[in-house]
Amino acid sequence: MAQRKNSRNPSKKEGKTVPVESKNGKRTEGGGGGDAGGGPKYSVFTWFVVLGLLGVWSSVAVVYFNIVDYDTVIGKLTAYDTDGDGDFDVEDAKVLLGKSAFILLFAARCSACLMWFTDLGAFYLSAVFSSNLFLSVVSPAKKKKPKLLNKFDKTIKAEIDAAEKLRKKGKPDEALKAFERLVQQYPQSPRARYGKAQAEDDMAEKLRSNDMLQRAINTYREAAELPDVTSDLLRATLKRRAERQQFLGRMRGSLATLERLVQLFPEDIGLKNDLGVAHLLLGDNKGAKKIYEEVLGVAPDNGFAKVHYGFILKSENKIAESIPYLKEGLESGEPGTDDGRFYFHLGDALQRVGDNSAYDWYELGHKRGHFASLWQRSLYNVNGLKAQPWWTAKETGYTDLVKVLERNWKTIRDEALAVLDQNTGHFVPEEENLREKGDWGQYTLWQQGRKVGNACQGVPKTCALLERFPEATGCKRGQIKFSVMQPGTHVWPHTGPTNCRLRMHLGLVIPKRGCKIRCTNETREWEEGKVLIFDDSFEHEVWQEAESYRLIFIVDVWHPELTQHQRQTLSPI
Repeated sequence: MAQRKNSRNPSKKEGKTVPVESKNGKRTEGGGGGDAGGGPKYSVFTWFVVLGLLGVWSSVAVVYFNIVDYDTVIGKLTAYDTDGDGDFDVEDAKVLLGKSAFILLFAARCSACLMWFTDLGAFYLSAVFSSNLFLSVVSPAKKKKPKLLNKFDKTIKAEIDAAEKLRKKGKPDEALKAFERLVQQYPQSPRARYGKAQAEDDMAEKLRSNDMLQRAINTYREAAELPDVTSDLLRATLKRRAERQQFLGRMRGSLATLERLVQLFPEDIGLKNDLGVAHLLLGDNKGAKKIYEEVLGVAPDNGFAKVHYGFILKSENKIAESIPYLKEGLESGEPGTDDGRFYFHLGDALQRVGDNSAYDWYELGHKRGHFASLWQRSLYNVNGLKAQPWWTAKETGYTDLVKVLERNWKTIRDEALAVLDQNTGHFVPEEENLREKGDWGQYTLWQQGRKVGNACQGVPKTCALLERFPEATGCKRGQIKFSVMQPGTHVWPHTGPTNCRLRMHLGLVIPKRGCKIRCTNETREWEEGKVLIFDDSFEHEVWQEAESYRLIFIVDVWHPELTQHQRQTLSPI
């Protein structure tokens, strides 16, 4: 599955070493009072129009000319804090807007409040006029913020708010010290312990420290185990802990945390979906399938469960059965469904049943930014690399390697034939489910930049020839292998996983006719002693319709435009 990139929770962003979480503190402005009485009477809708127009221009002044010092007035709106978490934000504003027209009139007559209201309120008012959402704005908000404070925490709310303000201002070291003092002073406070974990989480990002992140994971656990934890805090704490565990590769620990969450909140479909992902990350497709069957049993239209269930069916080679789940899941547009992997597998499944609408989905995946193009559909990519299906040796810059391969092709062929004739067990069947039919065996010498076992002992001269070409032997996103394909074999249209490599094919034993390879819309044939070079991140397809076997030598090399640093630091595939 996925491209890591991670992630299952789109509201969280993770860095290369430790997680990054966006801290979006809302800027608000409030101020003094004023007499609400006097003057002509206007309708509520009139005031909305006036405020909306004022809001647009005032927001420009506030944001672009930095008229208002938000930090000096941020605390003045806590009187309107509807959820008791110590700050005034969007959810509080929704509730405030819904309480009465009087609040709006008060804000309109209060110049300082107006400066606040136009900055925060203009967003809502512009949404009203552009999206016809008037009723949803003036009605009381249905979604409430989570309750993170228990009765005791409310008694120390001011101290918690002060520490949290440091964290939201991007001062995790100061926030951590403040929360550590609170935990030492009030060890029974779940909210203080949770704040300490969040500050450690932030410090892990700042220091790029996995050790600090592990501290945060432990503190999240401590917060969840304290008595009198509110259900919302318990959910937030354990969910964050599971995410951080996954990021550190603690997959089984994350699974255990999510299992506990599902036990505590059995009606929460989102948590069950997360649990299914945890099973998939462990390679436990069977466990994930069971979870998603349970979800679809109670929520048959859940798009997230559908795409993942379809993915599992596809991995079981239940091609036709997987298509409606993948398609309906993508069409739902639910969070977590707009993922390149699902477009990739839906298109592949459609191609295998002969449905040309596959290319409509590939094109949509491209438009959504998941694929470089309709044809180039790799998912683990480096942006900006030259992209073309077929290459010449001169274009790659690896002319010395190509010359060595072509000059020594008979030596390479004879060693491959000796291994093939002595013990065909060295050639293992292709295991990626790429064949429609036929027999396709491979004998791998290098994988992910490392030699495979004792494979070179069978073909020592071939390996010796390659040792001086690190662009091939050090290609962590490629392979070096022999490939034998028997008559009657067809390889489905497919793409490789990354644009970071090019693939060389050296013809060793090529029947006179019946063997061909298509890359995008151009089809070519192999020649004995000659090298074909193509970018396998583009769609390609193979036919073996000859009367005897075809034998080639495959050498993957780094894309020539990758820097040395990139070659050293890119993760293996």
